[in-house]
Amino acid sequence: MDRHDCYEVCVQSPRHVSAFLHAVHGNQPVVLREDFCGTAALSRQWIEDGRSAGAKRRAIGIDLDAEVLARAAQENERAGMDVDIRLVRGDLRERMAGAGSERGGCDVAFAGNFSSGYLHDRATLMGYLRGVRGAMNTGGVFVCDTYTGPGVFKEGAVTRVHPGRGHETVRYTWEQRDADALMAMVTNVLHFQVEVDGEVVARYPEAFVYRWRLWSIPELREAMREAGFGATNVYQDVGSAAEPMGHGRELREAGIVCVVGRVGTN
Repeated sequence: MDRHDCYEVCVQSPRHVSAFLHAVHGNQPVVLREDFCGTAALSRQWIEDGRSAGAKRRAIGIDLDAEVLARAAQENERAGMDVDIRLVRGDLRERMAGAGSERGGCDVAFAGNFSSGYLHDRATLMGYLRGVRGAMNTGGVFVCDTYTGPGVFKEGAVTRVHPGRGHETVRYTWEQRDADALMAMVTNVLHFQVEVDGEVVARYPEAFVYRWRLWSIPELREAMREAGFGATNVYQDVGSAAEPMGHGRELREAGIVCVVGRVGTN
């Protein structure tokens, strides 16, 4: 297992996210735009779920990193999905032409794994959101995630163990190395250690290092509305039966939330 394999098994949950996105859309979405897509694992799950339901789906994966896009292309071809998934290399911090679908707009756009944090100032965030809004079909949804709670600007680390894809186990450490609450900036580092029968076979210290702007829920909702989205919702439970939070409900002490902007809904 390399660092990308470790990331997919420890950090991502494409099966749950794909079902969540379908449920949040509320109709029969066809085209997914996966922003900051990395190896495009979600796009492949999206296509697979469509095939299982007898539906023809498409996906667009956008990322700046040529290495992960090459990896994504290999995985797409191996899964027989290279025709269904279009990969685009580009910097989503800039206004991108052609980031929708060549056969119309997208129905669902997703910026997961705290990728909105790459947008370090409000002007960049607004430019990104306006670009996404312009690429979406009526009735579409844009979804991004963030983490929240009273301890979001605390430094520290958490380690968990995940099963690998074979006989391996992966020891995964999420480290918040530094945090500036006044600027809402954090540095997060992911470390992986692969073990087989208790023996360490690979180590990936500092496999991924991120410098993120941690946008709050109110900031994201306000920016979405200003960018032209209609209603916005917040979800704490990522699942096919998820219900949005209502006003007055308390957030968990700490955790991941998804903020959703809807197109054509006031």
